[in-house]
Amino acid sequence: MWKIIIGFIIFAALAMFVIMKGGDKLDMGGEQHGTDATHAPEKPAAAAAPAASAPAPAEPAASAAK
Repeated sequence: MWKIIIGFIIFAALAMFVIMKGGDKLDMGGEQHGTDATHAPEKPAAAAAPAASAPAPAEPAASAAK
């Protein structure tokens, strides 16, 4: 029983240390779903894969007959 109490005290001290080190940068609000949520901007498709890196796949013969 005393091991559980000692473990809890150590865990609580570690948690308080992390919270104190984080300061005002720590967000305890959980996931954000709305206008407050910010995401990194996506790169355009042309910038993600250069056109000269691989040839385009050939179209099947069935679609060329349309």
